[in-house]
Amino acid sequence: MNSAPLVSVLMTSYNREKYISEAIDSVLCSSYRNFELIIVDDGSKDRTMEIVRQYADKDQRVKVYRNEKNLGDYPNRNKAASYAKGKYIKYLDADDIIYYYGLEIIINYMERFPDAGFGLASFASDEKPFPILLSPKEAYIENFQIYSHFDRAPGSSIINLEAFNKVGGFSGKRMVGDYEFWFKIARYYNMVKYPYDFYWSRSHGEQESKSSYAQNYPKLKKQIREDALNHVDCPLNEEELKYVRKLIKKYEAKNNVLSALTKIKATLKYQKP
Repeated sequence: MNSAPLVSVLMTSYNREKYISEAIDSVLCSSYRNFELIIVDDGSKDRTMEIVRQYADKDQRVKVYRNEKNLGDYPNRNKAASYAKGKYIKYLDADDIIYYYGLEIIINYMERFPDAGFGLASFASDEKPFPILLSPKEAYIENFQIYSHFDRAPGSSIINLEAFNKVGGFSGKRMVGDYEFWFKIARYYNMVKYPYDFYWSRSHGEQESKSSYAQNYPKLKKQIREDALNHVDCPLNEEELKYVRKLIKKYEAKNNVLSALTKIKATLKYQKP
């Protein structure tokens, strides 16, 4: 009888026929072998399902599911997690690629800290080498300093499945579901920092970040941030909250200046000589 894999790689898909083969191949070529690859299609209208079924027919580690109705991005990520059997879940979008050493590195780092609930790719520290363990308080404070930990896509993470389920997974909020989730899980669990260069994130015009809805992102993000800082279980005390809010005001003031300069440059550019 086969034992459960240590990690479940979760790939959600919707009309990704151009990219999904590369994504799957990158997982199957991993130097780390104790994984399952779960692909949950959200009702693709192209050849995505045809492609992924070919992989499932050849490799028993690949498990394919298709939703009866379209769920949307973050609800489908929750759906994928519901099928997972691993101790950890590792999201990889169907248009991204994980390097052959990626799983091995981040799993090794997570296994060093049994109490950690999740890990995120981070900027390097001048004080400590990777991996670095942060308490909830430390993760929150560093996020508002120079690290911006919670501005991370799901692909940059690895999550303990038990912790994921205990905090209720993603809420389903469009575009900001990941930003909200990192605040939520970091209230209750330690976080592991590790290097960025374990996967490659593709940029193309079919992504939601390139859609008209993306103009709502700054406003949505601000609301998520305020809700997190006002939450009854926020790990920061009153003095720490004051410090963080000063950092936020400083950041917003800098952004306002940059935005104004950008508008001035754009105006000058299009003025007639």
